[in-house]
Amino acid sequence: MRKPSLPFVHEHAAHCESGVMARLLFHYGLPLSEAMVFGLSGAMMFAYIPFVKLGGMPIIAYRRMPRAVIKGIQKNLGVKMKMETFPRPDLGTAALDRLLAQGGIVGLQSSVFWLPYFPEDMRFHFNAHNLIVYGKEGDEYLISDPVFENPVRSSIKALEKARFVKGMMAPKGLLYYPQTLPETIDFAVVIPEVVRKTARAMLKTPVPIAGIRGIQSLAKAIGRLQNKDRRYARLFLGHIVRMQEEIGTGGAGFRFIYASFLQEAGVLLENRNLSDCSQMMTAVGDQWREFALLIAQSIRKKKNPAIDFPAIQKKLENVAAAEAEVYRTLLHSEL
Repeated sequence: MRKPSLPFVHEHAAHCESGVMARLLFHYGLPLSEAMVFGLSGAMMFAYIPFVKLGGMPIIAYRRMPRAVIKGIQKNLGVKMKMETFPRPDLGTAALDRLLAQGGIVGLQSSVFWLPYFPEDMRFHFNAHNLIVYGKEGDEYLISDPVFENPVRSSIKALEKARFVKGMMAPKGLLYYPQTLPETIDFAVVIPEVVRKTARAMLKTPVPIAGIRGIQSLAKAIGRLQNKDRRYARLFLGHIVRMQEEIGTGGAGFRFIYASFLQEAGVLLENRNLSDCSQMMTAVGDQWREFALLIAQSIRKKKNPAIDFPAIQKKLENVAAAEAEVYRTLLHSEL
């Protein structure tokens, strides 16, 4: 295991996976901001997958699948990560304890629902939450969870249960940490490559469920809700807001993180085009928030229960157009 170069410092983050990766890399000697980690991983995406259900509702994702940040950083920056899963809980616990005894800190994938330090009203069955374990005292692990302002603790049994929960995206005890870091990073080469790849993926995906086409497909699905059962329609709209604003960082949040990445990249490369696109993406994040607010206001009405589905559909179509313009600008600008 690579020897850490600095004492561990907890830091609150916008998103769990990018936050954990940023802390791990910083701790082991590669200081990158969370925004830079997210942007350089190429994890920015959108997907509307009606044939895969979560609680009876279609999957709506605002970034690539879990572990995409970890894998993207490996591929794009030449970081070598140790990633290990286990067939049994006792083996996963033994491996974690061994790494901690060696003085390391370790990233873990877990279920939100079974983490004891989460308030009950924040718990839901999401199995791709990331956190860092940086020590152990007695029968408790010392945890740096990016969701929380301060470090937290968990008993051995509770963390073990959270790491080995069954179901969609089951963690299987996944733990990970850096083994090899690059000596240098040529940001002038890497940043334009990753930015253009992300823009092409969002604009030119061949399937109608991903990228800008995925956002447009969701907008059409909203329009069709006016012909559906009203209870189902309200549940569907509520599900959209929950997927966007409560699970992970959601639509607006990831757009704001990406905007921060573009801003930081623009300063680093002294590139005005990246800085301008950062402002455009911030505005897109604002539009995603307005879209969620429009839905929330619509489904909470008591005096006037009618929902203006065409208006909600049009708002999301406008969001799709605005976001597409950011990627077109990135593709056609000098980076």
